[in-house]
Amino acid sequence: MSDAPLKSKQKRGALRRDALIQAAAALFWIKGYTGTSLADVAKASDVPLGNLYYYYKTKADLALGVANFFADETRALIESVSEEKTEPRARLKFLVERMRATQGKRLSYGCPIAAACRDFRETAPEASTRAGESFSLLIAFIAEELGKTGRKPSVALLKARHVIADWQGGIALAHGLQQPNVLAETYARMERTLAS
Repeated sequence: MSDAPLKSKQKRGALRRDALIQAAAALFWIKGYTGTSLADVAKASDVPLGNLYYYYKTKADLALGVANFFADETRALIESVSEEKTEPRARLKFLVERMRATQGKRLSYGCPIAAACRDFRETAPEASTRAGESFSLLIAFIAEELGKTGRKPSVALLKARHVIADWQGGIALAHGLQQPNVLAETYARMERTLAS
């Protein structure tokens, strides 16, 4: 007996799960976690609401799925930067370039990871913590690369935190003021900080 029907069903399930996560991530970012219903997510993903409950029993479960998506995307970013460049300073410069590529959406809606950390905290604390791991991953990567340039671990970690704090502050200020130059200045400052 062929297992092709089972594999096809599993593939459809994975596609639906991905569609739900993509839709939820976008809606939570744009409309906010509390402003988004499970019906909104089902509609945006073209997955019937009844089927959504097969994959995610609660909104908190869906929030955790989104937080896992953010952490996976951050890991993928770090891996692609590591594969693309070998020298630590080149990796850090390339990381900032990749972050800069998303500045348009961040100007419009702020940072989706920061929003998830904030919005999930009360009703989905596990998801909030998991979303925050994206920042931890970036800080650890930057600190490790700075360490390879001869920085003491404590100094490298401090500088890595400073860069991510500057990035998040730049996003918040640019979004609040609706001034793209604020974010452009932030990325330039991040590059200078990481190069020094």
